[in-house]
Amino acid sequence: MDFNVKKLASDAGVFFTRAVQFTEEKLGQAEKTELDAHFENLLSRADSTKNWTEKILRQTEVLLQPNPSARVEEFLYEKLDRKIPSRVTNGELLGQYMTEAANDFGPSSPYGQTLIKVGETQKRLGVAERDFIHSSSINFLTPLRNFLEGDWRTISKERRILQNRRLDLDACKARLKKAKAAEAKAALWSDEVDKAEHELRVAQTEFDRQAEVTRLLLEGISSTHVNHLRCLHEFAEDQATYFAQCYQYMVDLQKQLGRGEPGELLLSGAVEKKWRCSRGEAFPATFVGNVDAASLPLSTSPPAATLPLLQAVSPIPADGTLNPADVKPPASGTRKARALYDYEAADSSELALMADELITVYSLPGMDPDWLIGERGNKKGKVPVTYLELLS
Repeated sequence: MDFNVKKLASDAGVFFTRAVQFTEEKLGQAEKTELDAHFENLLSRADSTKNWTEKILRQTEVLLQPNPSARVEEFLYEKLDRKIPSRVTNGELLGQYMTEAANDFGPSSPYGQTLIKVGETQKRLGVAERDFIHSSSINFLTPLRNFLEGDWRTISKERRILQNRRLDLDACKARLKKAKAAEAKAALWSDEVDKAEHELRVAQTEFDRQAEVTRLLLEGISSTHVNHLRCLHEFAEDQATYFAQCYQYMVDLQKQLGRGEPGELLLSGAVEKKWRCSRGEAFPATFVGNVDAASLPLSTSPPAATLPLLQAVSPIPADGTLNPADVKPPASGTRKARALYDYEAADSSELALMADELITVYSLPGMDPDWLIGERGNKKGKVPVTYLELLS
Protein backbone atom coordinates (compact mmCIF):
# COMPACT_ATOMS: atom_id res chain seq x y z
CA MET A 1 0.00 0.00 0.00
CA ASP A 2 2.79 2.42 0.95
CA PHE A 3 4.65 1.48 -2.24
CA ASN A 4 1.62 2.34 -4.38
CA VAL A 5 1.19 5.67 -2.60
CA LYS A 6 4.85 6.53 -3.12
CA LYS A 7 4.65 5.56 -6.81
CA LEU A 8 1.58 7.72 -7.34
CA ALA A 9 3.28 10.62 -5.61
CA SER A 10 6.40 10.14 -7.74
CA ASP A 11 4.35 10.01 -10.98
CA ALA A 12 2.48 13.14 -9.93
CA GLY A 13 5.77 14.90 -9.25
CA VAL A 14 7.17 13.95 -12.67
CA PHE A 15 3.98 15.07 -14.39
CA PHE A 16 4.06 18.39 -12.53
CA THR A 17 7.73 18.96 -13.46
CA ARG A 18 6.99 18.29 -17.14
CA ALA A 19 3.99 20.58 -17.06
CA VAL A 20 6.03 23.40 -15.53
CA GLN A 21 8.82 22.90 -18.09
CA PHE A 22 6.36 22.85 -21.01
CA THR A 23 4.60 26.01 -19.78
CA GLU A 24 7.85 27.90 -19.29
CA GLU A 25 8.96 26.93 -22.80
CA LYS A 26 5.74 28.26 -24.27
CA LEU A 27 6.20 31.52 -22.34
CA GLY A 28 9.81 31.79 -23.46
CA GLN A 29 11.11 31.48 -19.89
CA ALA A 30 13.00 28.21 -20.38
CA GLU A 31 15.39 26.81 -22.97
CA LYS A 32 14.27 23.96 -25.19
CA THR A 33 16.37 21.20 -26.70
CA GLU A 34 15.85 21.41 -30.46
CA LEU A 35 15.89 18.37 -32.71
CA ASP A 36 18.14 18.40 -35.76
CA ALA A 37 16.80 19.42 -39.18
CA HIS A 38 16.71 15.84 -40.49
CA PHE A 39 14.61 14.71 -37.52
CA GLU A 40 12.23 17.64 -37.97
CA ASN A 41 11.81 16.75 -41.65
CA LEU A 42 11.00 13.16 -40.69
CA LEU A 43 8.35 14.38 -38.25
CA SER A 44 6.81 16.69 -40.84
CA ARG A 45 6.76 13.92 -43.46
CA ALA A 46 5.14 11.50 -41.01
CA ASP A 47 2.43 14.01 -40.04
CA SER A 48 1.72 14.77 -43.70
CA THR A 49 1.49 11.06 -44.51
CA LYS A 50 -0.94 10.47 -41.66
CA ASN A 51 -3.17 13.43 -42.56
CA TRP A 52 -3.40 12.68 -46.27
CA THR A 53 -3.86 8.95 -45.70
CA GLU A 54 -6.85 9.72 -43.48
CA LYS A 55 -8.40 12.01 -46.11
CA ILE A 56 -7.82 9.57 -48.97
CA LEU A 57 -9.22 6.71 -46.88
CA ARG A 58 -12.37 8.58 -45.89
CA GLN A 59 -13.07 9.86 -49.40
CA THR A 60 -12.50 6.43 -50.94
CA GLU A 61 -15.01 5.03 -48.46
CA VAL A 62 -17.49 7.68 -49.60
CA LEU A 63 -16.81 6.78 -53.24
CA LEU A 64 -17.38 3.07 -52.66
CA GLN A 65 -20.35 3.54 -50.31
CA PRO A 66 -22.13 6.93 -50.75
CA ASN A 67 -24.78 6.01 -48.14
CA PRO A 68 -23.56 7.41 -44.78
CA SER A 69 -25.89 5.14 -42.79
CA ALA A 70 -24.50 2.07 -44.53
CA ARG A 71 -20.95 3.25 -43.82
CA VAL A 72 -21.75 3.65 -40.12
CA GLU A 73 -23.28 0.17 -40.05
CA GLU A 74 -20.21 -1.35 -41.71
CA PHE A 75 -17.95 0.52 -39.26
CA LEU A 76 -19.84 -0.89 -36.28
CA TYR A 77 -19.70 -4.43 -37.66
CA GLU A 78 -15.96 -4.04 -38.16
CA LYS A 79 -15.36 -2.71 -34.64
CA LEU A 80 -17.46 -5.52 -33.16
CA ASP A 81 -15.38 -7.99 -35.20
CA ARG A 82 -18.48 -9.37 -36.86
CA LYS A 83 -18.99 -10.29 -40.50
CA ILE A 84 -20.58 -7.52 -42.54
CA PRO A 85 -23.83 -8.84 -44.09
CA SER A 86 -23.91 -9.05 -47.88
CA ARG A 87 -25.70 -6.01 -49.26
CA VAL A 88 -27.70 -6.00 -52.51
CA THR A 89 -26.47 -3.24 -54.80
CA ASN A 90 -28.80 -0.67 -56.33
CA GLY A 91 -28.21 -2.17 -59.78
CA GLU A 92 -29.20 -5.64 -58.65
CA LEU A 93 -32.31 -4.30 -56.94
CA LEU A 94 -33.31 -2.33 -60.04
CA GLY A 95 -32.80 -5.42 -62.19
CA GLN A 96 -34.98 -7.45 -59.85
CA TYR A 97 -37.79 -4.86 -60.02
CA MET A 98 -37.60 -4.79 -63.84
CA THR A 99 -37.80 -8.57 -64.06
CA GLU A 100 -40.79 -8.72 -61.71
CA ALA A 101 -42.50 -5.93 -63.67
CA ALA A 102 -41.94 -7.87 -66.92
CA ASN A 103 -43.56 -10.96 -65.44
CA ASP A 104 -46.52 -8.84 -64.36
CA PHE A 105 -46.92 -7.01 -67.70
CA GLY A 106 -46.29 -10.13 -69.77
CA PRO A 107 -42.78 -11.36 -70.57
CA SER A 108 -43.72 -11.95 -74.22
CA SER A 109 -44.88 -8.36 -74.82
CA PRO A 110 -42.40 -5.88 -76.37
CA TYR A 111 -42.24 -3.91 -73.15
CA GLY A 112 -41.84 -7.03 -71.04
CA GLN A 113 -39.09 -8.43 -73.25
CA THR A 114 -37.17 -5.16 -73.06
CA LEU A 115 -37.61 -4.97 -69.29
CA ILE A 116 -36.11 -8.44 -68.97
CA LYS A 117 -33.10 -7.58 -71.15
CA VAL A 118 -32.42 -4.27 -69.38
CA GLY A 119 -33.05 -5.85 -65.99
CA GLU A 120 -30.53 -8.62 -66.61
CA THR A 121 -27.95 -6.02 -67.60
CA GLN A 122 -28.64 -4.02 -64.45
CA LYS A 123 -28.07 -7.15 -62.38
CA ARG A 124 -24.75 -7.74 -64.11
CA LEU A 125 -23.76 -4.12 -63.48
CA GLY A 126 -24.69 -4.53 -59.82
CA VAL A 127 -22.60 -7.69 -59.47
CA ALA A 128 -19.64 -5.94 -61.12
CA GLU A 129 -20.03 -3.04 -58.69
CA ARG A 130 -20.08 -5.38 -55.70
CA ASP A 131 -16.94 -7.16 -56.93
CA PHE A 132 -15.21 -3.80 -57.43
CA ILE A 133 -16.11 -2.63 -53.94
CA HIS A 134 -14.90 -5.90 -52.43
CA SER A 135 -11.57 -5.93 -54.27
CA SER A 136 -10.94 -2.24 -53.55
CA SER A 137 -11.62 -2.75 -49.87
CA ILE A 138 -9.08 -5.56 -49.68
CA ASN A 139 -6.40 -4.14 -51.98
CA PHE A 140 -6.61 -0.44 -51.04
CA LEU A 141 -8.66 0.44 -47.97
CA THR A 142 -7.37 -2.30 -45.69
CA PRO A 143 -3.67 -1.37 -46.07
CA LEU A 144 -4.47 2.29 -45.38
CA ARG A 145 -6.43 1.37 -42.26
CA ASN A 146 -3.67 -0.96 -41.10
CA PHE A 147 -1.17 1.88 -41.29
CA LEU A 148 -3.37 4.31 -39.34
CA GLU A 149 -4.40 1.78 -36.71
CA GLY A 150 -1.05 -0.01 -36.43
CA ASP A 151 2.15 1.71 -37.51
CA TRP A 152 0.89 5.23 -36.85
CA ARG A 153 -0.26 4.41 -33.33
CA THR A 154 3.19 2.99 -32.58
CA ILE A 155 4.85 6.10 -34.00
CA SER A 156 2.54 8.38 -31.99
CA LYS A 157 3.28 6.46 -28.78
CA GLU A 158 7.05 6.69 -29.26
CA ARG A 159 6.79 10.38 -30.12
CA ARG A 160 4.94 11.05 -26.87
CA ILE A 161 7.65 9.19 -24.96
CA LEU A 162 10.30 11.23 -26.76
CA GLN A 163 8.50 14.44 -25.85
CA ASN A 164 8.49 13.41 -22.19
CA ARG A 165 12.17 12.49 -22.33
CA ARG A 166 12.96 15.88 -23.81
CA LEU A 167 10.99 17.70 -21.11
CA ASP A 168 12.83 15.68 -18.44
CA LEU A 169 16.16 16.50 -20.07
CA ASP A 170 15.44 20.22 -20.21
CA ALA A 171 14.19 20.20 -16.61
CA CYS A 172 17.49 18.58 -15.54
CA LYS A 173 19.40 21.22 -17.47
CA ALA A 174 17.44 23.94 -15.68
CA ARG A 175 18.09 22.37 -12.26
CA LEU A 176 21.82 22.07 -12.97
CA LYS A 177 21.95 25.68 -14.09
CA LYS A 178 20.27 26.81 -10.86
CA ALA A 179 22.55 24.60 -8.73
CA LYS A 180 25.68 26.05 -10.36
CA ALA A 181 24.39 29.58 -9.86
CA ALA A 182 23.81 28.82 -6.16
CA GLU A 183 27.24 27.16 -5.88
CA ALA A 184 28.89 30.31 -7.11
CA LYS A 185 27.43 32.14 -4.14
CA ALA A 186 28.06 29.50 -1.48
CA ALA A 187 30.25 26.42 -1.43
CA LEU A 188 27.56 24.50 0.41
CA TRP A 189 25.77 23.50 -2.83
CA SER A 190 28.40 21.15 -4.28
CA ASP A 191 26.28 18.09 -3.46
CA GLU A 192 23.31 19.59 -5.29
CA VAL A 193 25.47 20.22 -8.35
CA ASP A 194 26.74 16.62 -8.35
CA LYS A 195 23.20 15.33 -8.05
CA ALA A 196 21.96 17.59 -10.84
CA GLU A 197 24.82 16.53 -13.13
CA HIS A 198 24.06 12.85 -12.51
CA GLU A 199 20.35 13.38 -13.27
CA LEU A 200 21.29 15.27 -16.42
CA ARG A 201 23.50 12.42 -17.67
CA VAL A 202 20.74 9.89 -17.06
CA ALA A 203 18.14 12.11 -18.77
CA GLN A 204 20.44 12.71 -21.75
CA THR A 205 21.02 8.96 -22.19
CA GLU A 206 17.30 8.19 -22.08
CA PHE A 207 16.55 11.02 -24.49
CA ASP A 208 19.19 9.88 -26.99
CA ARG A 209 17.96 6.27 -26.83
CA GLN A 210 14.34 7.29 -27.38
CA ALA A 211 15.30 9.69 -30.19
CA GLU A 212 17.00 6.82 -32.02
CA VAL A 213 13.97 4.55 -31.63
CA THR A 214 11.63 7.27 -32.89
CA ARG A 215 13.93 8.16 -35.79
CA LEU A 216 13.99 4.55 -37.02
CA LEU A 217 10.19 4.42 -36.94
CA LEU A 218 9.88 7.71 -38.80
CA GLU A 219 12.30 6.58 -41.49
CA GLY A 220 9.98 3.61 -42.04
CA ILE A 221 7.45 6.03 -43.55
CA SER A 222 9.32 5.64 -46.86
CA SER A 223 8.47 1.92 -46.85
CA THR A 224 4.86 2.88 -46.12
CA HIS A 225 4.80 5.07 -49.23
CA VAL A 226 6.13 2.19 -51.35
CA ASN A 227 3.43 -0.14 -50.01
CA HIS A 228 0.68 2.43 -50.56
CA LEU A 229 1.96 3.06 -54.09
CA ARG A 230 1.51 -0.62 -54.92
CA CYS A 231 -1.98 -0.57 -53.40
CA LEU A 232 -2.85 2.53 -55.42
CA HIS A 233 -1.88 0.77 -58.65
CA GLU A 234 -4.13 -2.15 -57.72
CA PHE A 235 -7.02 0.21 -56.93
CA ALA A 236 -6.65 1.96 -60.31
CA GLU A 237 -6.55 -1.39 -62.10
CA ASP A 238 -9.65 -2.63 -60.25
CA GLN A 239 -11.48 0.57 -61.14
CA ALA A 240 -10.47 0.38 -64.81
CA THR A 241 -11.58 -3.25 -65.01
CA TYR A 242 -14.93 -2.35 -63.41
CA PHE A 243 -15.67 0.44 -65.87
CA ALA A 244 -14.60 -1.78 -68.77
CA GLN A 245 -17.06 -4.43 -67.63
CA CYS A 246 -19.83 -1.85 -67.35
CA TYR A 247 -19.15 -0.55 -70.84
CA GLN A 248 -19.10 -4.03 -72.33
CA TYR A 249 -22.40 -4.89 -70.66
CA MET A 250 -24.00 -1.77 -72.14
CA VAL A 251 -22.57 -2.52 -75.61
CA ASP A 252 -24.10 -6.01 -75.39
CA LEU A 253 -27.41 -4.52 -74.27
CA GLN A 254 -27.50 -2.14 -77.24
CA LYS A 255 -26.97 -5.04 -79.58
CA GLN A 256 -29.85 -6.91 -77.94
CA LEU A 257 -32.10 -3.88 -78.26
CA GLY A 258 -31.29 -3.54 -81.98
CA ARG A 259 -29.63 -0.15 -81.69
CA GLY A 260 -26.97 -0.92 -84.28
CA GLU A 261 -23.40 -2.00 -83.84
CA PRO A 262 -21.75 0.61 -81.62
CA GLY A 263 -18.30 -0.93 -82.18
CA GLU A 264 -16.14 -3.31 -80.21
CA LEU A 265 -14.86 -2.21 -76.84
CA LEU A 266 -11.22 -1.37 -77.16
CA LEU A 267 -8.96 -1.55 -74.13
CA SER A 268 -5.23 -1.53 -73.63
CA GLY A 269 -2.50 -3.19 -71.63
CA ALA A 270 -3.14 -5.05 -68.39
CA VAL A 271 -6.81 -4.01 -68.20
CA GLU A 272 -7.65 -5.63 -71.55
CA LYS A 273 -5.75 -8.77 -70.61
CA LYS A 274 -7.31 -9.04 -67.17
CA TRP A 275 -10.81 -8.41 -68.55
CA ARG A 276 -10.55 -10.96 -71.33
CA CYS A 277 -8.88 -13.57 -69.11
CA SER A 278 -11.71 -13.19 -66.61
CA ARG A 279 -14.11 -14.12 -69.43
CA GLY A 280 -11.97 -17.09 -70.52
CA GLU A 281 -10.90 -15.41 -73.77
CA ALA A 282 -7.45 -15.27 -75.31
CA PHE A 283 -5.67 -11.95 -75.26
CA PRO A 284 -5.61 -10.60 -78.87
CA ALA A 285 -2.34 -9.59 -80.45
CA THR A 286 -3.90 -6.66 -82.30
CA PHE A 287 -6.81 -4.33 -81.77
CA VAL A 288 -9.74 -3.76 -84.07
CA GLY A 289 -9.41 -0.62 -86.18
CA ASN A 290 -11.77 2.33 -86.15
CA VAL A 291 -15.33 1.69 -87.18
CA ASP A 292 -16.44 3.64 -90.22
CA ALA A 293 -19.54 5.58 -89.22
CA ALA A 294 -20.95 5.26 -92.75
CA SER A 295 -20.97 1.48 -92.44
CA LEU A 296 -23.16 1.47 -89.33
CA PRO A 297 -26.85 0.73 -89.89
CA LEU A 298 -29.17 3.67 -89.53
CA SER A 299 -31.23 3.82 -86.35
CA THR A 300 -34.56 5.45 -85.86
CA SER A 301 -33.69 6.32 -82.26
CA PRO A 302 -32.20 9.72 -81.36
CA PRO A 303 -28.38 9.89 -81.31
CA ALA A 304 -28.30 10.19 -77.52
CA ALA A 305 -29.65 6.66 -77.27
CA THR A 306 -26.44 5.08 -78.50
CA LEU A 307 -23.13 4.78 -76.71
CA PRO A 308 -20.16 6.73 -78.12
CA LEU A 309 -17.49 4.78 -79.90
CA LEU A 310 -14.17 4.21 -78.16
CA GLN A 311 -11.40 5.12 -80.56
CA ALA A 312 -8.74 2.55 -81.33
CA VAL A 313 -5.34 2.98 -79.76
CA SER A 314 -3.67 3.80 -83.10
CA PRO A 315 -4.59 6.96 -85.04
CA ILE A 316 -6.42 7.44 -88.34
CA PRO A 317 -4.96 4.82 -90.74
CA ALA A 318 -6.96 1.61 -90.72
CA ASP A 319 -3.89 -0.61 -90.76
CA GLY A 320 -2.68 0.90 -87.49
CA THR A 321 0.50 2.38 -89.05
CA LEU A 322 1.46 6.00 -89.48
CA ASN A 323 3.69 7.32 -92.24
CA PRO A 324 5.27 10.51 -90.84
CA ALA A 325 5.78 11.86 -94.35
CA ASP A 326 2.01 11.83 -94.94
CA VAL A 327 1.22 13.82 -91.78
CA LYS A 328 0.74 17.53 -92.34
CA PRO A 329 0.52 19.89 -89.36
CA PRO A 330 -2.69 21.94 -89.14
CA ALA A 331 -2.62 25.63 -90.02
CA SER A 332 -3.34 26.43 -86.37
CA GLY A 333 -3.55 24.54 -83.11
CA THR A 334 0.07 23.50 -82.69
CA ARG A 335 1.58 23.82 -79.21
CA LYS A 336 4.89 23.39 -77.51
CA ALA A 337 5.28 20.55 -75.04
CA ARG A 338 7.98 19.36 -72.67
CA ALA A 339 8.72 15.66 -72.27
CA LEU A 340 8.27 14.56 -68.65
CA TYR A 341 10.06 11.22 -69.05
CA ASP A 342 12.12 9.27 -71.56
CA TYR A 343 9.96 7.37 -74.06
CA GLU A 344 11.18 4.65 -76.40
CA ALA A 345 9.29 4.47 -79.69
CA ALA A 346 7.59 1.13 -80.24
CA ASP A 347 7.77 1.40 -84.06
CA SER A 348 8.51 3.84 -86.88
CA SER A 349 5.14 5.58 -86.43
CA GLU A 350 6.10 6.85 -82.95
CA LEU A 351 8.57 9.54 -81.91
CA ALA A 352 11.11 8.74 -79.19
CA LEU A 353 11.38 11.29 -76.37
CA MET A 354 14.06 12.38 -73.95
CA ALA A 355 13.10 13.90 -70.60
CA ASP A 356 12.90 17.72 -70.57
CA GLU A 357 13.23 18.16 -74.33
CA LEU A 358 10.82 20.55 -76.12
CA ILE A 359 8.78 19.44 -79.12
CA THR A 360 5.87 20.74 -81.19
CA VAL A 361 2.62 18.79 -80.86
CA TYR A 362 -0.79 18.81 -82.52
CA SER A 363 -3.80 16.56 -82.97
CA LEU A 364 -5.47 15.29 -86.13
CA PRO A 365 -9.21 14.67 -86.63
CA GLY A 366 -10.16 11.20 -85.47
CA MET A 367 -7.01 10.60 -83.45
CA ASP A 368 -7.08 8.75 -80.17
CA PRO A 369 -7.16 11.50 -77.47
CA ASP A 370 -4.41 9.67 -75.58
CA TRP A 371 -1.94 10.43 -78.39
CA LEU A 372 -0.64 13.49 -80.23
CA ILE A 373 1.58 14.04 -83.26
CA GLY A 374 4.99 15.31 -82.16
CA GLU A 375 7.63 17.04 -84.27
CA ARG A 376 11.29 17.59 -83.50
CA GLY A 377 13.26 19.06 -86.42
CA ASN A 378 12.55 16.89 -89.45
CA LYS A 379 11.31 13.97 -87.35
CA LYS A 380 7.68 13.38 -86.44
CA GLY A 381 5.53 10.64 -85.00
CA LYS A 382 2.96 9.71 -82.36
CA VAL A 383 3.69 10.55 -78.73
CA PRO A 384 1.61 9.60 -75.64
CA VAL A 385 -0.07 12.54 -73.91
CA THR A 386 0.80 11.19 -70.45
CA TYR A 387 4.48 11.72 -71.19
CA LEU A 388 4.02 15.43 -71.99
CA GLU A 389 3.55 18.73 -70.22
CA LEU A 390 1.67 21.04 -72.60
CA LEU A 391 3.02 24.58 -72.52
CA SER A 392 1.06 27.74 -73.24
